[in-house]
Amino acid sequence: MKLGLCTPAKGRPREFDVGDALAAALRVFWSKGYDGASLTDLTEAMGITRPSLYAAFGNKEALFRKALDLYEEEKLAYMRRALDAPTAKGVVERLLYGSLENQCSDCEPKGCLGVISSIACGEGAEAVREDVIARRASSRQALVDRLERGKAEGDLPPETDIEGITSCLFAVVQGMAVQAGAGASRAELERLVATSLAMWPGR
Repeated sequence: MKLGLCTPAKGRPREFDVGDALAAALRVFWSKGYDGASLTDLTEAMGITRPSLYAAFGNKEALFRKALDLYEEEKLAYMRRALDAPTAKGVVERLLYGSLENQCSDCEPKGCLGVISSIACGEGAEAVREDVIARRASSRQALVDRLERGKAEGDLPPETDIEGITSCLFAVVQGMAVQAGAGASRAELERLVATSLAMWPGR
């Protein structure tokens, strides 16, 4: 007798949109940080059960990393666009104004997910904190490399301390996020951007 191959039973289709659920998880992490976001907070916002969360995303740490990927892809896209500016000052303008628009958006939480999660991570979330710090270091190095190129092209004086001004720029961007999270107005943040650009050493 000829035996036929058994066709595996199809699993039940997911009853939720993975992209929408991830976006909801991102907003929770963004608002509360990694440690502050409980599984109950996450599942309620995502509209799913804990088993569904584990099946679709893995554990809380894996979900956070996916949310961080989405955050970098969508919310920090202005940083990638800034690096493509034709001049060093153009890079800085795009960076600061992009951060300003990000913080003044009415549809997202204020503050910076990376800052919130790197500061408010307990001992049990050290791997998450290290990941956030490593991603920030990568972004910082990309900016250093772009400004070094600007210096070589004459956009910046030859004596410019690229590491120093990069640290200053990151401090301004992170400071804007903290101030926005504390309720600073758009006018106050615009003043900070204008003052920072006025001190810029290049053309």
